[in-house]
Amino acid sequence: MKTVILDHPLLRHKISLLRDENTGTRDFRMLVGEIAMLMGYEALRELPTESIRTKTPVSETETAVISGKKLAVVPIIRAGLGMLDGILQLVPVAKVGHIGIYRDEQTHEPHEYLCRLPDNIDKRIVIVPDPMLATGGSAIQAIDLLKCKGAKDIRFMSIIAAPEGLRALQEAHPDIEIYVGCLDERLNDKAYIVPGLGDAGDRIFGTR
Repeated sequence: MKTVILDHPLLRHKISLLRDENTGTRDFRMLVGEIAMLMGYEALRELPTESIRTKTPVSETETAVISGKKLAVVPIIRAGLGMLDGILQLVPVAKVGHIGIYRDEQTHEPHEYLCRLPDNIDKRIVIVPDPMLATGGSAIQAIDLLKCKGAKDIRFMSIIAAPEGLRALQEAHPDIEIYVGCLDERLNDKAYIVPGLGDAGDRIFGTR
């Protein structure tokens, strides 16, 4: 499908604040939600619409409303939870699922521990948010799970990506749409994104 590296002044500004090691938990959490909302506008740009007749205080007119497939937002927890509210502000009627994956600190391999999805996932547009796309392992495994459950229209959203992780995800799932806020330089020897912003989950939830 397609990969979109977003380029908007507001997005760049907010990601700069997000990177700052002096940004505290409250502000970090708020920025992640705001960035997710900005990214959501792009990821949902091509939602199908249909015409309806609407009566305004002045006259009757033809207007457009969302039609077609229903939406599901399935964050990769725990860090993906930070992006959930921003997306739901755009589409508050979307159903919400959760996929839990943790990364082994030694091998950097992903391990699933939770998968809860809305009904009729095969008939929904599925948004998968995760703030960081590092090795790509967690994103690939999450999308593997979604496809096994029947999901077909999948859109992955990441605030910051490493080139290595983006390539891995593109190769493993060439049929999905990928939206990235900023493409960084590389991974370091601990599989952290450089320059990155540290551990997104820890910074969102104030843990270490």
